[in-house]
Amino acid sequence: MKKILLVEDNETIIMGLKYSLEQEGFQVKSAKTKKETQEIISKDPVDLILLDVTLPDGNGFDICKIVKEKLDIPVIFLTAQDEETSVVIGLDLGADDYIIKPFRTRELISRINSVLRRYDKTFEKSNVIQYKNIKIDTDMAKVYKDDEEIVFTSLEYKILLMLFLNQNKLITREVLLDKIWDIAGNFVNDNTLTVYIKRIREKLGNEDIIKTVRGLGYRIE
Repeated sequence: MKKILLVEDNETIIMGLKYSLEQEGFQVKSAKTKKETQEIISKDPVDLILLDVTLPDGNGFDICKIVKEKLDIPVIFLTAQDEETSVVIGLDLGADDYIIKPFRTRELISRINSVLRRYDKTFEKSNVIQYKNIKIDTDMAKVYKDDEEIVFTSLEYKILLMLFLNQNKLITREVLLDKIWDIAGNFVNDNTLTVYIKRIREKLGNEDIIKTVRGLGYRIE
């Protein structure tokens, strides 16, 4: 679960954004001041910072500068200041995006996901994704159970990898079918997907790893 730090001194905005982001599966912390923000990022790693420019004890530009100099965390400015100079300052300091209030929540979430994808270093850091006793070596495209390799077909592997990369998130059948089409170049229908999921479960030893969300899709949790 990705952690977002929301730096904002408006309680109404904090409550609304916190609810919307948590509904999308994010874990949200909030800070209202520059000092509080620095205390949080020094103790608790976060995956992204949503940062207002104007704060009671300083400004977001100072925080962005500190973050970009010492940490590898994406920053999105979220502010009512739309003057060109403010935008330029933020981007020159290394900000990854700049969104003007008022904004549409869906657009904000889309931009957050886009920035997080650019910063996703899962493969660079470990190259191994694990859930319980199942491991996927993404460099070798191999799957292991209790350190013994399980052989999957190309499509079976890609379906399993998609689920493992999105642990605790519902992946709808429609999304799986679209992704399979994209990466395989062949049409896979709904019934065939059911067969693939059945085969994957059997190869994993019929363990209750892949949960079926009836009428919607699948989830690993």
